[in-house]
Formats: sequence, structure tokens, C-alpha cells
Amino acid sequence: MKEKKFQIVEVTETQMHAGSKANSDVAKIAEKLGYKNVELIKYSEKSTVLDKLLRQVRYFKEWNKIYNQIPLNSIVLLQNPFHNKQLTRNKILKKLKEEKKVKFISVVHDVEELRQWLYNNYYKKEFDIMLKLSDVFIVHNEVMKKFFISKGIDKHRLICLEVFDYLQNESVKVSEFEKSITIAGNLDSQKSAYISKLGEIGRVKFNLYGINFDRALSNFSNINYHGAFPADVIPQKLSKGFGLIWDGDSIDSCTGNTGNYLKYNNPHKLSLYLSSGMPVVIWSEAAEANFVLENNVGFTVDSLFDLEEKMKNLTEAEYDMYSANVKKISQRMISGYYTKRALKSAEKILK
Repeated sequence: MKEKKFQIVEVTETQMHAGSKANSDVAKIAEKLGYKNVELIKYSEKSTVLDKLLRQVRYFKEWNKIYNQIPLNSIVLLQNPFHNKQLTRNKILKKLKEEKKVKFISVVHDVEELRQWLYNNYYKKEFDIMLKLSDVFIVHNEVMKKFFISKGIDKHRLICLEVFDYLQNESVKVSEFEKSITIAGNLDSQKSAYISKLGEIGRVKFNLYGINFDRALSNFSNINYHGAFPADVIPQKLSKGFGLIWDGDSIDSCTGNTGNYLKYNNPHKLSLYLSSGMPVVIWSEAAEANFVLENNVGFTVDSLFDLEEKMKNLTEAEYDMYSANVKKISQRMISGYYTKRALKSAEKILK
């Protein structure tokens, strides 16, 4: 008998798409594997008392509609955490599990207890509910897996994604040899203060792409700003040198909440660079440093001050070797290989 597979997909009220690139890609890949979309409209977060009340009434109706759409003994894919309070959501999910014998697979995008950036009582409760509800968890990597085991989850219910996919319509390209470092993403120095200090590494060329660029950084001769681009366009703009996976307050080590989180997570930035054909530089203590070294798609540094020596000694032959290895990973990423593999493994566990 054919399995009944569904996924709850949050779509924004105005744009009617599945939010961030990571969430959207998981939804698209799951749909190709036969997961039927059950859409949950995410309403705008207006803050008047009446708006809040109307929003929760709508969520109440949405979740009851979802309950009626999902038949007995189905597999339901969730993407966690949910970022908004939604009336009756947890009650309906529990009801699906208890009354309709639904089995849940959770793709874990973030763990706020580890990230600390948004951590509060809401996210604590959200995480605890996920632990009780889900039958199988797709987590980022082995380090995050150990964290879930420490929370009492059996290791046989945990699957490591290894790295996030990054779907693209364009074919895989090969980056050009250049002794430069690219940083793409949110360039807000409030969130990632290290960016404001890149001028101190004057002999290393930095190419920056993204929103919230501080124009004062243009005064440094080693910093070049190239603008901001949508997630589906930026891969075609990245064509030279190395992509940097670094975060936090310091250029000497990854410090602060966002820096420390690299010890546990799979940064989506890593997927952006690799899917763009670009070798990477990553903090030596990052969880994904192992992935980079094992696949020989770049190198690690303890401090950004190490970049000057690394760039100085880099040969074109070394760069070409990294690029050739990146191409293999990139081909997997743009076709959804890692997510497909994880979902198929999860389904085997549930049989």
C-alpha cells in the first residue's frame, strides 16, 4: 500500500511562498519525494489588539482544517521551530498523533537553546514540544546529534543531514583562482561585529555581498562591496576566491552567541558557497569544519589573521584541486541529494 505522506508548509500571507531559502528547498525536495503539501497561511504580525485577536482566530481555523486534511496513519513532515504563536497548533499536532496515529518527521533548522540569539520561554516550550511529538529528527550534524541525545532522544531516531542543500536552476560552475575572501549574507555589524574589523587584515582582499553594509567600510582598500542579491541570484555572482564561514564579535576567534553557534550548526552560507562552485574557509572549531576537511573543499583557520599567510602560500594547483572537489558536492546540493537521503532514512526508521 502506498504511504500517505504530507508536509505542513508555512506560506506567507502576502507572498504565498515557503519563507527562507532553506525551508523552501526542503519543501520542494519533499514534494518531489511524494509529500503532499498542506499549506498553513502565515499571517502578518500586526500588533494592535484587534489584529492579534483576528490572527489567532484565523490560525484556529487553519489548524482545524489541517487536522481534517490528514488521514489516519500518515507520515507528516514538520520544519522546526515554528516561529510564531498559533492558537491550537500544539493541540492539533498532539491530536493527530494520538487520534490519527500520525508519525512525525522533524527537520530541525535551528536550536535556539544553542544559538541563544532569540532564546526565550516561547522557544524553550517549542523545543520541548518538538521532542515529545516527533518520531524521527533530522539534525544538522554529529555534534548537534549529541546534543539531542543529551536531551534523552534515542540515537536511532536521529539522522544527520550533513549539510543543507541549495537548489538551483543553473548548472554547476567552477570558481576562478583568486587570492580573495568572499562574505555573503547579512552584513549587519550588530549581529556579526567581526565584519567591522576586517580593515585590520589589510593584506587580504574581501568581497562583500548582502544587506546592511556599513558604507564606512568602503574606506578600507581591502574591502569591496558588490551589492545585495536574492537567494536565487547570488550564486551566479560568486565566482572567485574562497567563501568565508565565520561569525561573532571577533576576527581572532568565533565568539559571542552567533560565533559559538558554529560549533553546532550547518550554516546555510556554507551551502551557498559550495553550490556556487566556490571553495571555503571555515573556523577550525566549527561543527562543519569536519565536512570541509573530509571532502577537501577548502581549509580551516583558528583566526582570520591566519588568512594572510594562507593566501600568500596558496598555489593555483591547490585552488583547482579544491574547486574540483567542490564541483562534486555542488552537483549533489543543487539536486537536493542530502535532504532526499535524510528523508528516505527517516521513512525507513518509521516502517
